[in-house]
Amino acid sequence: MASRDELYEQAARTYGSALDRLARVYEANVDTRRDLLQEIHFALWRSYGNFDARCSQRTWVYRVAHNVAASHVASDRLSRSKQLVNIEDVDVEDNRYNAEALSDRSLSVERLTTLIHDLKPLDRQIVLLFLEGVDASGIGEVTGLSTGNVATKIHRIKNVLIRRFQRGGHHGE
Repeated sequence: MASRDELYEQAARTYGSALDRLARVYEANVDTRRDLLQEIHFALWRSYGNFDARCSQRTWVYRVAHNVAASHVASDRLSRSKQLVNIEDVDVEDNRYNAEALSDRSLSVERLTTLIHDLKPLDRQIVLLFLEGVDASGIGEVTGLSTGNVATKIHRIKNVLIRRFQRGGHHGE
């Protein structure tokens, strides 16, 4: 089996840009984002001391990164009063929007990032994994949710993001 350093270096090369995107969505402040990314990388390196290959490296990397980011959000939440959206509390409309419709509307990365940043941590984690191309089964592996629950949440999150984008703002606007 490869050493901790080798496993970490391989993961950092393979998933570094995904980790950058994850940190960007979880943290808007550039300096704090840099700290978060550093925390993610350190936790990932440290975690390889316990890696037993019972799951794929991809699942391991996303699980560690999202756990660190979720902890970051939880601690940050104590220091701010901004209300985050719980996806279960949103009335979901049946509409025909999908990822193609989103791209056809030329969503800017910055605006989408802002809208995703306003989601609660678990919903943020799900949408980020979805945007990284992880399927519902893989997202379930990382989050501990059932595949069916993941698929439902993805549908709801997409509807929320579309409605917010069409309104031109955040959940409170």
